[in-house]
Amino acid sequence: MAAPMSEGSPALEPGAAPYGNFPNYSRFHPPEGRVRLLPGGLLRSLFPAAARPLLGLDVGCNSGELSVALYRHLLGLQESEGSLDQPAAGKDLNLLCCDIDPVLIERAQQCSPFPASISFANLDIMDSSAREPFLSSYLGRFGRSTFDIGFCMSVTMWIHLNHGDSGLMEFLSFLSSLCKYLLIEPQPWKCYRAAARRLRKLGRNDFDHFRSLAISGDMAERITQILTKDCAMELVCCFGSTSWDRSLLLFKSNGSNHEGRESSEQE
Repeated sequence: MAAPMSEGSPALEPGAAPYGNFPNYSRFHPPEGRVRLLPGGLLRSLFPAAARPLLGLDVGCNSGELSVALYRHLLGLQESEGSLDQPAAGKDLNLLCCDIDPVLIERAQQCSPFPASISFANLDIMDSSAREPFLSSYLGRFGRSTFDIGFCMSVTMWIHLNHGDSGLMEFLSFLSSLCKYLLIEPQPWKCYRAAARRLRKLGRNDFDHFRSLAISGDMAERITQILTKDCAMELVCCFGSTSWDRSLLLFKSNGSNHEGRESSEQE
């Protein structure tokens, strides 16, 4: 989630994914391990009267397996159902999924069972000159300026390692300004150490910021503090932890821009 990947680059060695762009990520962290923690009918409870379609943003979507699993779970669709079985799915939720790796995005596009309502895009979310016009253009298609819900699943560590403390805070501030709700799965600090160790074993340079990070320790707690104290969000719920020890945290924006947008859409 930092600098663009070179096109046509060779397959990464195991563990050599400095931006979290593992080519077979879903094999060792299956989507079911996350979606099973989320209650059925979550969108209905969060948005009982909001105009449809709802708009979602999935940052760091990899090759899309988790994005599709979240989409199916949130809409109550069966594993075997795609857009041909549920042509009206896009009337309820449109999901924009982005990742820094163009190879992973191409795979996601080719395999998507909901091409009309799930969009996959190659985007470096930390490049403001690229993200601002792209996201504004997408939202403008729906007459909107913000997303209803954002997903940030095991992405914060890669932002933090590649962009430092200030980069992490800027990233969280940006998402909180863009999404009314934010579902986030922070990596614990032990994952930071493991990621740095993998690079060293491969004889590669350490992450630029790893040894200078002041934001450390209980990362779920630290990220909660940043979002609630600095980003005008409140913690709504912790849905528990995955079998690989990562919490699923749901936050809600207290910003007036989100409240005003929702009320105007209901008029």
